[in-house]
Amino acid sequence: MQWGQDGNSFIVYVEKNEKIMDSITQFCVNKQIHNGFISGIGAIKSVELGAFDIDNKTYIRKHIDAHLELTSFQGNITLKDGKPFIHAHITVGDHEMKIMGGHLFEATVAAVGEFSLEQRTFDASRKLNEDVGLPCICLSETF
Repeated sequence: MQWGQDGNSFIVYVEKNEKIMDSITQFCVNKQIHNGFISGIGAIKSVELGAFDIDNKTYIRKHIDAHLELTSFQGNITLKDGKPFIHAHITVGDHEMKIMGGHLFEATVAAVGEFSLEQRTFDASRKLNEDVGLPCICLSETF
């Protein structure tokens, strides 16, 4: 992985055969980034996507073992159990230009992984919301 910084903005280049979520999470641990936003593009393989089944409160998971264009990666960074946690959704396209997407569990870079990370100072963490069935964002301000 390579990276550069300008104030609270980072460019993170995840290299070929590196795992995206593992690499970016470790970057956040190393740089003590607890909250922020992240976006990215690239070419990926060995992707595990999910869609949350609200009724059963579980993820439907799908593994895709193909080379895909990462056309959009959008996510946020919060603390979960005291550690940086990345919640990301992606859109990918195959070689027939068919698009699919969902919650990203993990993917490996096939060619390039280019990410923009914006560190923020808001205080956000995650806690299990029993009603929803997911660890949801908890903020200091409510209305």
